[in-house]
Formats: sequence, C-alpha cells, structure tokens
Amino acid sequence: MSARLTLVSIVLRLFIKPYLARAAHPEANRRLIERGAKRWFRAPPYAIYRETRLTEGLRGLTISARPGSHPVPTDKVVLYIHGGGFIAGSPETHRAMLARLAWLARVEIVAPDYRIAPEHPFPAAVEDTLAAWDALVARGYRPENIVIGGDSAGGNLALVLLSRLIARGERPAGLFALSPLTDFTFSGDTMQANLSRDSLLPAARGKDVATWYLAGADPQNPEASPLHADFPDPPPVLLQYAETEILCADCTRLAAKLRAAGGDVTEQVWPDAPHVFQIFDGWVPEARDALRGVAGFVRLSLNIR
Repeated sequence: MSARLTLVSIVLRLFIKPYLARAAHPEANRRLIERGAKRWFRAPPYAIYRETRLTEGLRGLTISARPGSHPVPTDKVVLYIHGGGFIAGSPETHRAMLARLAWLARVEIVAPDYRIAPEHPFPAAVEDTLAAWDALVARGYRPENIVIGGDSAGGNLALVLLSRLIARGERPAGLFALSPLTDFTFSGDTMQANLSRDSLLPAARGKDVATWYLAGADPQNPEASPLHADFPDPPPVLLQYAETEILCADCTRLAAKLRAAGGDVTEQVWPDAPHVFQIFDGWVPEARDALRGVAGFVRLSLNIR
C-alpha cells in the first residue's frame, strides 16, 4: 500500500465516511460526489467528452482521449455504468477516470445518464441500462464488440444487464466490475467482518440505500441482486476489489457463481484499498495499476492491439 493510498484512506475514514454515515438525504451524497469530481478527480490531457442522445429520454456521454494521436476502432465500444449508490453520480462525475481508461484501452466509452433513486426507484435504472445497450446495437455495434463495465452500484447494474442479455441470446465481449454490490440482502460475511476496516462505506446505511432504491421491491429479485441471477455460459468477467471492503464477499461469491456457470473470471484483489479507489487515478499509483488491468482486459476482449 503506497503512502499516497494510505493518506487517501485516512482522509476518507476521518471525513468522508462519517459524512456518508450521517447524511439524511440523497441530495447530500450527490453534492459530495459532484464537488469531489470537480476538485479531486484528474483526467488525462486532450480528453474529449461529447454529449450523446441514446434514446428520446436517455442522454449519455461519449468519452475518448487523444483520438488524434491514438485513433480508436469505430466498431468497438465500452458501455460504462457509473456508480453512486443508485442515488448519486453521473457520467460527469466519472468522466476523468473513464478518460484515462479510454486512453489506456484505446477505445471509446459511452456512459449513460440513467435515472437514479429515490425519484426514480427500481427498476428505472435497469430499464435505462438495457435501453443504452439497445441504442448502441441500433447504431451498428455488434454485441461481441461491446464490453460492459461499471463500479459499485453501476457494477450491480452491469451484471443485471448481462443476465438480461444472456437470457435473450445476446453475448457481449466481456464485463468488468469495480467493487460491485451484488446482494441487497447484505448477507455477505464481510458486511460485518470489515465493518471497521472499510475506509469509505458505512455498512449501516445499506438499509437506507435499499429503501431509496428498491422502494419495497424484493431484495432477492435477480434484477436487484445479481448474485441471485442466472448467467449460463457467461462471457469473460474481470472483478476488481479490496479485501478490506464490506462488499468483498459480494465479489467473491459472484466470482464463484460465474465460474460454476462455466465463466472465465479474473479477480484482481488489493489487500487494503478504499471502495472504487480507481477513481483516484492521478493521485495514487494503485489506481493507475488497476486501470491498466481493466484496459488490458478490455483490449483482450475486443481484440484491440
């Protein structure tokens, strides 16, 4: 664990985790991530962000980095679903990290601005991510030329999308998820074992997130908790997470489920790191290392050399 990552973890533990623990309304979480994105998240030079209309009611952001000197394939793309606890975040809050990933992977990234809770509870976000996929296919991208990705809540939605696509006979090139929430019953043993070790997420707020997002829906619904979904013959999957996260068991149990279904699953695990530490690219070396790992997976899945 680098000195910089240690410092980031200390700051998160002392200031951000207590703030998240006492925030009474999702609006506070939104302000936090929006301000943090503007002040702390670093993009590579010459990143380009283009407003994208995916469907009549769904916008998104198309992200590329140095396309002039690093041309990208026009028939391949990453569909990235941002995190934010289902109640916050946007393509704009994640665009710096995604620009770095676009540069490293040499591919464009499309991030939909899906509807968030509590104004738009489950299954609005699920429907929007499927609509984003369908919009890319309608534009001419073949399923085998699309990689799906997401972090935290976005990782949950990416996995739900994968289950839906497999059920209707479509198979993306691959999927990567950064510390995804996979089980809204919160039955993983690290929810308690890592209660004090997790430097960012307060486990006690899980029930509030479930209330805001699920709005009374069954937490075991496979479209809410992908740990309970079916993934027959899944495409290659990359999972990145830290052993100290409360969601560690969400990741390990999902990996086991995918392997049992015949999937090729790669787990890249850090012994001690904050939840979705990849977003601190430019500040901590571990974030760049992790994004290089994602980029390598994307290039391999899309056959980009």
